[in-house]
Amino acid sequence: MKRQILVVDDELSILKLLNFILSKEYNLIIKQNGADAISWLEDGNDPDLIISDLEMPYIDGGSFIRNLKISGFYRDTPVILLSGADNLETIVEQMPYRADYFFKKPFNPTELKLSISTALYQYDLANN
Repeated sequence: MKRQILVVDDELSILKLLNFILSKEYNLIIKQNGADAISWLEDGNDPDLIISDLEMPYIDGGSFIRNLKISGFYRDTPVILLSGADNLETIVEQMPYRADYFFKKPFNPTELKLSISTALYQYDLANN
């Protein structure tokens, strides 16, 4: 059975790219903003990993991650943050809740896939 990844991004080109590089190995759930993603999670869905853009309409990536981490239920779910922000490292350092990995757009697909595998492996080790 494929692992499930929640992808939250408002850029169609990024969604298409992620679908192209990840859909053979993972079951992708696509949401175009943080509000839709939170609604999906509140319906009782439990992804194995979350990939989120930082800059999105309605609820930005930082607020989305904060909501995940304070919920308790998704506190340990691995999160990979994507952003086109020039000062991404500074933004991530100042966030009160951590992302497991972060990538500046455009990102290297091979590095992203490796980070996903590593995050899922580490999550499995910690929870088994």
